[in-house]
Amino acid sequence: MPWRRMRLRNSEVLARCDDQGQLVSKGGRVEIRYKPNDGRAYFASLANLEPSGPGLEIEPDSFCGPGETVQKTAKPSTADFETLPDRPEADELLVFADGACSGNPGPAGLGVVALFGEKRRELSEYLGEATNNIAELTAILRAVELANELGRPLRLYTDSQYAIGVLTQGWKVRANKELVAKVRKALDAHSDAKLFHVRGHQGVTLNEHADELAVRAVQTRQSTGWTEP
Repeated sequence: MPWRRMRLRNSEVLARCDDQGQLVSKGGRVEIRYKPNDGRAYFASLANLEPSGPGLEIEPDSFCGPGETVQKTAKPSTADFETLPDRPEADELLVFADGACSGNPGPAGLGVVALFGEKRRELSEYLGEATNNIAELTAILRAVELANELGRPLRLYTDSQYAIGVLTQGWKVRANKELVAKVRKALDAHSDAKLFHVRGHQGVTLNEHADELAVRAVQTRQSTGWTEP
């Protein structure tokens, strides 16, 4: 099968497609490559893939060499951490938050996985017409609101560089000013909240599940509210 040039958040990727350029998915996931010959095959949510340009940019099957599927493990996906957590420490609230959008803007949703003590809560929320950045920011807002409700320290991981930039690194806010201000205010009201960036689609189990919850909201156009699986 050929490859189509697409965008996955802020990266250009090559995605499996048919001869007409329609993406080929299995269970809502599409095989992608970040580089033609890096030897690693990843799978991205169909809802998170967007055209990289105005036309169909299709490459033949031979454009990418054989790739070994990256297994889902809890290995780190950033250079800053030797390990990524899969359980909370002490009394903290450990959160992985993600957003998804079909088109940008388009139907959008968010997913949050929150762990504290021996408990786990999950949120899949449909946002209606929005951008991916709005979905990512709102997912973080929901996590901060939960941390304030529970009165627990918050350690949150997101694969949105945009959200990390505007919330913790002083990036200039050109869009979504009211939402960014709202999330900042919620963070300021929390005495102990730490946000970290994790690369998406690298097999980090909790981050992948947050993505699945966000995609589910987009596909079903429904919100679950907080649930305890």
